[in-house]
Amino acid sequence: MKSNQGFGLIEIIIGAAIVSLGVLAIVNSFNTYTQYALNNQYNIQTAYLLEEGVEVMRFFRSGGWASQIAPLSTTTTYYLVFSNGNWATTTVPQYIDGRLLRSVTLSDVRRNSSDKIDSTGVYDPNTKLITVTVAQYIKSATTTKTLSAYISNI
Repeated sequence: MKSNQGFGLIEIIIGAAIVSLGVLAIVNSFNTYTQYALNNQYNIQTAYLLEEGVEVMRFFRSGGWASQIAPLSTTTTYYLVFSNGNWATTTVPQYIDGRLLRSVTLSDVRRNSSDKIDSTGVYDPNTKLITVTVAQYIKSATTTKTLSAYISNI
């Protein structure tokens, strides 16, 4: 005659281990989903900041090419600041929410004999290439997104 004592206890322990692994997998999946959802918030904010940066530069152009765009150097990185109801540029980094850094650079544009933008053409003082960059600092990694547009003295 064989003794089955303790066999029920082993079944309970194995069952509890299986249930625990299932609960642990669900919790881990939820944590991963939450992390991606929170990071997506910064991706959306980055897209808006890129678009806003280009629009601010167009706003500067509308305010006067000679006074607001022409004086900006093509060798300097600028940061946008909204202060007292007005936009301005500064060379001091301006962090947004402590994790996002938006910068703006301007580049000279050249045109060929057909008046098309070309890297080997003649310098066009009435057109600039605006490049807006937003760097996201998440944990120990940096993600950078860029948006470029041409603006002209119209």
